[in-house]
Amino acid sequence: MSDQFLFAELAAAPSTDRLLFLIYPDLDAAARMAGCVPDLRAEYGLQGKSVSLDRLHITLNHLGDHAGLPRDMVALACEAAGTLAISPFDVVFDRVASFGGKPGNLPFVLRGGDGLAQLLDFQQRLAVAMSKTGSRLGKWAESNFTPHVTLLYDRQSIAERAIKPIRWTVREFVLVHSLQGQTRHVVLGRWPLI
Repeated sequence: MSDQFLFAELAAAPSTDRLLFLIYPDLDAAARMAGCVPDLRAEYGLQGKSVSLDRLHITLNHLGDHAGLPRDMVALACEAAGTLAISPFDVVFDRVASFGGKPGNLPFVLRGGDGLAQLLDFQQRLAVAMSKTGSRLGKWAESNFTPHVTLLYDRQSIAERAIKPIRWTVREFVLVHSLQGQTRHVVLGRWPLI
């Protein structure tokens, strides 16, 4: 097989694997997030399926969709994450709203304001660490970060409104291999904040 045909075949391979740096809420915060969904459903007539408790998260950086798990990128991501020395910090989500997305499948999310300042700083420090590993990983360093936690996807677009604040202390972040279409997260690396 010529290199040209091999390249075309590889380029056409479907994306099955996603790499992400995430923060998972602690169990108490995740339970409070899930607990507010029934009232929000009733208030707005939301019909979409809720994100499962174990998959509620803040995405810090999306490191691309791939056909297979790119081991070299995993190694670079682990290298970047290992350079950070950050103390635990609090996050506060005090609003809900819909995000733009595919019509009929809009993310309904938790948002916040001043209570996310340390999260924004942390995400930027991670992006800098990613950029220092080189262009292969650095190109995925997110510069327009909008912190949120997706609660569900729905057809309706809901305007932002305040809710009772949900807060927790972030004590670690993780590198996750998301198996697309399977709603499965596999943690590849875990870094405590100290």
